[in-house]
Amino acid sequence: MSVGAEFHREKCERSARLIQLFLASVFLLLGGWCLLMPNMVEQLVFRPEYQHFSATSNLFMGCFGAQAVLVSVVISCSKFTAKTFLVFGLVGSIPFFIFNYHFYFTKQMFTDWMLLDFVGNLIILGCGLIGWQLLRKS
Repeated sequence: MSVGAEFHREKCERSARLIQLFLASVFLLLGGWCLLMPNMVEQLVFRPEYQHFSATSNLFMGCFGAQAVLVSVVISCSKFTAKTFLVFGLVGSIPFFIFNYHFYFTKQMFTDWMLLDFVGNLIILGCGLIGWQLLRKS
C-alpha cells in the first residue's frame, strides 16, 4: 500500500471514529435527559391529555433513558465497520421515523418537542451513511 493510500485510510478511520463518538453523544444526551429528568420530558413531549406524572411514567421514561445511555456506552466502546455503520444507521432510524410519524401525526400524542427525536433520528441515519461511506472504500 502506498504512503498516500495509507494516509487516506487512516484519515477515513479517524473521521469515522469521530462520527461514531458524535453518534454516541446523541444517545447520551437524549437518553440522559430522559433518565435524569423524566417529568420534564413528559411535560414537554406529551400533550396534556397524555401526561400522567406518575411513578410508573417516571419508571418507563427512566428505563427508556437508561437503555439509550447504555447504547451510548456500547457505541463508544465498539469499533464500527462499514457494515456496522450502515446497519445501525438504517435500523437505528427507520423504525423510529415510523414510530414518530404514527404517534405525532396519526395519534397526535406528542407536542412539537418530539421533533427533537426526529432530528436525533436524522443524525443517526446521517452518521450511519457517512460512516459507511468513509469505511467502505478504506
